Amino acid sequence: MSPLLPPAGPQRKLALAQLSNSVGDGAYYVTSALYFTHVVGLAPARIGLGLTLAWAVGSVVGVPLGRIADRRGPRGTSVLLALATAAAVASFLVVRDFVPFVAAACLYATAQSGLAAARQALLAGLVSKEERTRALAHLQSTLNGGLAVGAALGGLALSAGTRSAYLAVFAIDALSFLCCALLLSRLPAVVPVPLVRGAKLQVLRDRPYVVVTLLNTVLLLRMPLLSLGLPLWITERTDAPEWLVSALFILNTGGVMLFQVRAAGSVTGLPTAARAIRRSGALMLLTCGVFAFSAGRSPWVAVAALVGGSVLLVAAEMLQSAGSWQLGFDLAPVGRVGEYQGFFGTGTTVARTLGPLILTGLLMGMGATGWLLLGGLFLVASYAMGPVARWAAGTRSEQALVPEAVRTV
Repeated sequence: MSPLLPPAGPQRKLALAQLSNSVGDGAYYVTSALYFTHVVGLAPARIGLGLTLAWAVGSVVGVPLGRIADRRGPRGTSVLLALATAAAVASFLVVRDFVPFVAAACLYATAQSGLAAARQALLAGLVSKEERTRALAHLQSTLNGGLAVGAALGGLALSAGTRSAYLAVFAIDALSFLCCALLLSRLPAVVPVPLVRGAKLQVLRDRPYVVVTLLNTVLLLRMPLLSLGLPLWITERTDAPEWLVSALFILNTGGVMLFQVRAAGSVTGLPTAARAIRRSGALMLLTCGVFAFSAGRSPWVAVAALVGGSVLLVAAEMLQSAGSWQLGFDLAPVGRVGEYQGFFGTGTTVARTLGPLILTGLLMGMGATGWLLLGGLFLVASYAMGPVARWAAGTRSEQALVPEAVRTV
């Protein structure tokens, strides 16, 4: 079966919703920085500050919004948050100053963080436990395909370079989330779980799960590696051509789109998830070593090393993603999937926020040694994940784990 074609039913509708908003996001990602500088007129430093504040807010509210999805029902919550995201993107069309920009960015980050948690709770209610990791692999493949299409649309806007072209991209992104909301509304409703006794934000007191999330955040430092670390390394420390940056991005996106489902097939429970993450850590150490080797070589040797390292990076990314999805769901107690997924998702935000600072310090400041230190960090975090996951599993009974399916209506 094609990686972009999950089984008919809820999984396929979830994938279509993912495809819809990922096309809009792909166009947004490649044009937003230039839109805010050239059209809105904001200084790059102000844009960075505003987005950092926005994602900091988003990472905090993801947990309570996930809890609302548990209590009120994940389908309705997902639809409302998709509509809120559309409104936030549309508001960028009329933003002309820093304060309104920060307000719109905070709404965007809040809605996006909550939507991610609510959709995970929705998937948990519609897909059996045994099928979840494979379903998430399908969604990841769909995401990458949509981002690629959207990036191509954004490229057309960049080529035009006009205000109207940029505005069209933001309008497309807003419409994509309206379409996403429509598709989500057509899914079966998941019965809200009964009120669970205990602290309102229990996940913050669940120390094993907090440590699992922290280790996963370290492993997610691979995300800014492709968008920031490698481009800087290629242009500043190697003799490889600059166009290789784009080629490696396409290699990564295409590889995940084609092979993520297959890579996730071996992950079926906590032991196999921990094994996949260990393998990912070993591959990341090897990846970093190959990238370090590219410095000071002839252009063709550098290109060969960078392409080889990027292939290893794709393999490591797919294994880490599959393993982390399994752990994030299997260690979430009954009735708190949205809440726990909201917290688990903060790892992505933190990695994207702190990653640029860490990567530039290591790679640009220390060169090849920095690559090896980064690889060692990935390896240590990956090997620590297994014991911590067993600790987390041991703190809850079998009845406290995520149920195989939540009754739908």
